[in-house]
Amino acid sequence: QVQLVESGGGSVQAGGSLRLSCAASGVTVSTYSTYCMGWFRQAPGKEREGVARIYRGGTLSYADSVKGRFTIAKDNAKNTLYLQMDALKPEDTAMYYCAARGGGWYCPANPDEYNYWGQGTQVTVSS
Repeated sequence: QVQLVESGGGSVQAGGSLRLSCAASGVTVSTYSTYCMGWFRQAPGKEREGVARIYRGGTLSYADSVKGRFTIAKDNAKNTLYLQMDALKPEDTAMYYCAARGGGWYCPANPDEYNYWGQGTQVTVSS
């Protein structure tokens, strides 16, 4: 069974930075390298939304709200996904989740199409 564990969340002031990590276990390095991986977030009272995702072939995709500030990266040798978050804003405050989708080249924005989820890590940005 694939397990995803996020870390790196915390509280920062606006303009600060955080780096989130998501370690995958229960999957081989070769299989992990084929996964579409994504970061999602959910603020209180709001729906879960996509932040960034990385396709199996390395293509990156970002939500408009984070373009130019967040960077997603995937280290296949370490079964680990990262999200570097710079120039944080109070509206970035949310629980952040990583998710994985196996099988094929499709890498959707819809969170309902992901197979595996982490437990989440809280990011709080104060003004």
